Amino acid sequence: MIDLVIAQAANGLVLGFIFVLIAIGLSVIFGLLGIVNFAHGAFFALGAYFAVTLHQQFGWPAVVLAPIGVGLVGALVEVTLIRRLYGKEPLTVIVLTFALALFIEATIRLVWGNGSHPFSAPPFLRGILEFGPVLVTQYRAGVVVVTTALLLLLGAFLRYTPYGRILRAGSRDPEMVGLLGINFPRVLTWAFGLGCLLAGAAGVLAAPLWSVTPSMAAGAIMPAFVIVTIGGLGSYAGAIVAGLLVGVVTGLSAQFWPEASSAAMYLLMVLVLLLRPRGLLGERWERFE
Repeated sequence: MIDLVIAQAANGLVLGFIFVLIAIGLSVIFGLLGIVNFAHGAFFALGAYFAVTLHQQFGWPAVVLAPIGVGLVGALVEVTLIRRLYGKEPLTVIVLTFALALFIEATIRLVWGNGSHPFSAPPFLRGILEFGPVLVTQYRAGVVVVTTALLLLLGAFLRYTPYGRILRAGSRDPEMVGLLGINFPRVLTWAFGLGCLLAGAAGVLAAPLWSVTPSMAAGAIMPAFVIVTIGGLGSYAGAIVAGLLVGVVTGLSAQFWPEASSAAMYLLMVLVLLLRPRGLLGERWERFE
């Protein structure tokens, strides 16, 4: 029984790492733009479809371009649509981003069809790794390594680069950033693109594990919101901790109580909010209160 719990928790961690990437992108967008992006799951699905197409046309090396393509699409969406939402009523933001999600899903169905697209792991990651009682596919281990590398790169970017410092400062006091002569609308554009890029990267990593279908966005957006809520709004560290926690809880419940696996993360969210209404690592954000 202990070996089974450890093995299932390890598989849940892999799922958690994918959830973390989605949630971090959502946190970046909310923290800087102050909008709740219901289209975030659609960008996740778009990353998977870009990966399928690039792999079919150019092979595995081209797949790394898929998240970049999603990020560029996100930047274009911010310029043409999202920019009009700043300062509007929250309900307007919710309705418009929800409509955007439906539009992206309809576009996916138009371009790629309604059926599922097979997408296998690369040949060099199709073996099995054994760690005591834990058996993990090489691809799942690769997902953990790639996600960890992306999170470290994002942390270094936000902490040590001038643009990253502008992003962090803008999330707290955008007016002051504008007074310093920085083109803040351009910062918002690339921040939204960065959040979409992370969602697209999660879609690429999830494609060999999930069914690549137009409706796969629905399996990503709700866990992302749950993780951001559990971790604390605007807290990147909280999103990481909450994402891994949700992955493990989902994995264990799927093994021992399958009927409740879809509700387990919501129960976890309720318990956390009862104990810490701001989330695990949440803090007060005067900008939104």
